[in-house]
Amino acid sequence: MLAIRLVAEPSRLDTLVLPLRPAGTEAGGDAPTVSVPTAVTLPDGVADEAATLAPAARLTGRAGEVRTQFRPGRTPGVLVLVGIGDGDEGDWRRAGAALARATADETHITIALPADASPAAVRGLYEGLLLASYRFRLTDAGDAPALAGVDLLVGDPDAYLAVVETARTTARMTRLARDLTNTPSSVKNPEWFAGQVAEVAGGTPDLHLRVREPAELAAEGFGGILAVGGGSASGPRLVELDWHPAGASTHVVLVGKGITFDTGGISIKPVPAMKLMRKDMGGAAAVVAATLGAAALRLPIRITALAPLAENMVSGSAFRPGDVIRHYGGVTSESTNSDAEGRLVLADALAYAVAQLKPDLLVDLATLTGANAVALGKRTGALYSENDQLAADLLAAGEAAGESAWRMPLPADYVEFLGSEVADLYSAPEPAKSVTSALFLREFTGDLRDRWLHVDMSAPSWADADDAELTRGATGWGVRFLMRWLATLS
Repeated sequence: MLAIRLVAEPSRLDTLVLPLRPAGTEAGGDAPTVSVPTAVTLPDGVADEAATLAPAARLTGRAGEVRTQFRPGRTPGVLVLVGIGDGDEGDWRRAGAALARATADETHITIALPADASPAAVRGLYEGLLLASYRFRLTDAGDAPALAGVDLLVGDPDAYLAVVETARTTARMTRLARDLTNTPSSVKNPEWFAGQVAEVAGGTPDLHLRVREPAELAAEGFGGILAVGGGSASGPRLVELDWHPAGASTHVVLVGKGITFDTGGISIKPVPAMKLMRKDMGGAAAVVAATLGAAALRLPIRITALAPLAENMVSGSAFRPGDVIRHYGGVTSESTNSDAEGRLVLADALAYAVAQLKPDLLVDLATLTGANAVALGKRTGALYSENDQLAADLLAAGEAAGESAWRMPLPADYVEFLGSEVADLYSAPEPAKSVTSALFLREFTGDLRDRWLHVDMSAPSWADADDAELTRGATGWGVRFLMRWLATLS
C-alpha cells in the first residue's frame, strides 16, 4: 500500500496538491473555482497561481476533477489542483481516488489540506488514495505505478491519528477482500481460502478460528455445503472466525457465501456467465475481512464470521437437479437447478448460527443472483430485512462508506413459490429470483427472523472498469459498510 503520513511541515515539495471547491456564481460571470485556504503556509506565489489557473483552465471544482501544471525550475515542480466538491467525506474519497491515478507517475506527492479539514474529510481522502491505487497481478508484467509516498499537510497531525488508523485498516481489509476474490480458481479452492484466513488471523489476541473439513461437516449435518461441494475434487469447508473480546455484550454473526468457483454444476452455465465465477466467494471474503478489521481496531463487540466454502463442479458425484437436501437442523429443500447453489450453503450456515451461536443480530452477504444487477445496476446491492431499524442502520452505514444498497420487499404472497411436493422447501423458484432467494434464506433464521438482514451483492462485487475508488476487477464490496456499521454497535 501507499505510505501515507500526516505532517505539519512539508519535507519535500516535488509535487504539491491543492484542493479546490466551487466558488459559487459571481455577479455578471460564470462560476470560477478558488483554492481552499490551507492549514500551512505555502511557497510564495503558489496560492495566487492556483487561484488564477483554476478559472483559466475552466475547472469547476467538482469532486475528482484534476488539473496538473508543470513548473520547471521552480518549487514545487508540479502543481496539481483537485476538486473536492462540497467537501463531504464522499467527495474527498473521490478526490483521493482521482489523485492516485493522476499522479501515478510521480514518486511522492504532498497534499495541503484545508485549515478546517474535518476527520471525515481526512478519512475519505485516505481511503480514496489507498483503494484507487490497488493493483492485483500474478506477474511482474506491466508498469507498476511509481507513486509510493504521500504526505498530508495538516495543522495538527495528532488530531487525525484515530481516524487515520480506522481508514488505513478499512482500506487494508478491503484490499484483502479484493485479493481473495481476484485470485484465480486454479489457485483458490476451499482449502486455500481457509488457509489464507488462518495466515492473516494467526496471533491476534481474542481472535479464534475453526475450520470444519468434510468429515466434520458430514458428522454435524451440514448437508447443503456437502451437496454443493460434492462434485469437486477439492472438498468443502466451513470457516468460523470468532472475534470475542473480554466484556463484549453484543454478538453479531456475519455469514458470507463462499463458492470458490461456480460452473453451475449439472445445470451448467454458458461460458460468458462462467468466466468470472472466481468472484462467487465475494461475500465470504467481505465478512472475513470485516471481522479481521474489527479485531485489528479492537471493537468491543463479539463478531463471528461464517464462510461456507465449496466449489460447484460437474462430475459423477455432483448433486443433481431434483435432489432433496437435508440442511443443518433437519429442514429439507428440493433443488431443481444446481446453479442456485449459494442459498444452499448459506442455509446451513444460517441454521447453525441460530441454533448454536444464538447471536443478537444476523447478517449475510452473497453474490447470489444476476437479478440483482437487472433491478439495481452494477453499483448497488439489494438489501432485505423485516427489521426497519436494522435496515436503516445498514443503509446509513453504506451511504457513509460509499457502498450503495437499496431495500427490497419480502412479499408474503411470494412465499407460496417456495412450496415443494417432496421437501419442506423448493429452493429455486423462477419468479423474482433475488426476492425469492431472500425468502428462502429467511426460512433458516428461526427466532432471529426479526433480527436478520440479507444483502444480494452480486452486481457491486465486480467492476468492469476503474471508477472513483474502485479498480477494475473485484471491489471488496461490503467490507467498508460492515466495518462502518459494526463500529456503531460498540
